[in-house]
Formats: sequence, C-alpha cells, structure tokens
Amino acid sequence: MTVSASASALSEKPTRSSERFVAYVHDLCESKRARAELRRGLGLPVERCNYLHRYLVPWMSDATRAVHPDTQRAHYAVAALIAARPRAARETPAREAAESGGATGRRARANLGAALGRAVTKGVLKPGTAESTLHLMSRQSADAIHPGLPALTRQLLTGGVAVDWAVLLEDLSWWNRDRDRIATAWLESYFRTTAAEPEPDDTDHPQALEPTEENER
Repeated sequence: MTVSASASALSEKPTRSSERFVAYVHDLCESKRARAELRRGLGLPVERCNYLHRYLVPWMSDATRAVHPDTQRAHYAVAALIAARPRAARETPAREAAESGGATGRRARANLGAALGRAVTKGVLKPGTAESTLHLMSRQSADAIHPGLPALTRQLLTGGVAVDWAVLLEDLSWWNRDRDRIATAWLESYFRTTAAEPEPDDTDHPQALEPTEENER
C-alpha cells in the first residue's frame, strides 16, 4: 500500500461498531482458510456455526454488556455472507461498496431495499420478484429471513449490485424487535430507487448465480 493510500485509510477509519466489524471481517477474509471457515456459517444459527467461534467470539467478547441473541446471530450471518462473496465482489474495495448508495451517513446509505431497487434498475431482478421478496420478508421473523440471505445477496453481488454490510448488520440485529420500522424503510428505499431515472444498461448482468467453487479461488 502506498503512503498516500495508508493516510487515506487512517483518515477514513470506521467509527460505528457495525463498520468496524465489517472491516474486521474483510481483514479476516484475506486468509483463504478463514474465508472458507466463515463461509460454513451461511444461513445457520449460531449454535451450528462451530467454525466461526474462533474468529467472532473475541470480537463479541469486547462488548461492554451482554450481547442480545439477535445481535449475535446478525454478526455471524453477516460474517458468513461477506466470506461467501463472489470473487469479483471481493475485489471491490470495502469502503467503495459501502458508499455506492451515496452519502456516508447511516440513514443516507443503502439498505437491502435500496439494493433490490438497484437490482431492478440494472436488470438483475424483475420488479415482481424483488417486490414479492420484500413483502414476504416484511412478514417474516429473523429465523425465516436468515436462510434466504445467502442466495439473495449472492445474486445481487453477481449482478454488480453492492450490499452495505454494516447497514444490513444493524437491520438484522434489530429485526425481531423493530421489524415494522425496518421493513417500512426497506420498502420506501426500494420504491424510491426504482422511481429514479434508470441507469443506462451498457453491461450484461447475469441472472444466474455464480458457481460455489468460484468462491474457493
């Protein structure tokens, strides 16, 4: 890394706990072994994520008070999702992906609804599919949502749509306790994004999910 790049990284150090966690997981994923072991937690409850504990327990132990079970599961889920990114998504700088939705403020950044909206405008998903997914998720508990996130986020990433992992982490942490507010925010962001001017489609965006073995490379 050049001196200027290092200085830039220091000046833009994440301030929110969710952002620091995402940066921590990105660093872990520089190791092929750690990435493979974190990926074993895809869609699973914490109790079945035996290979993730060595990496995430030290982070969770830094909390100053007991961690809510939903918050713990959200951290494990997002760590596995980051580790399972397609190779092309892994090559995108973490901060660039986080800020792809616009301003850096938490509420200005893209939640999952906005990501689905961008997937529609880019032709990665059909409007009916994206809307059905959002409406279904808005009625479900976190237990029902978690198993479907690996396929959904992989399809978004394969189609060139970034996912703001810090925002997703916060939303998943509070989903069971504040679902109506978060679901409303997702739906509002989705329709706000799809109502905006469509971007020119100068790139083919594959509908098919990237093969699992691509993640091993």
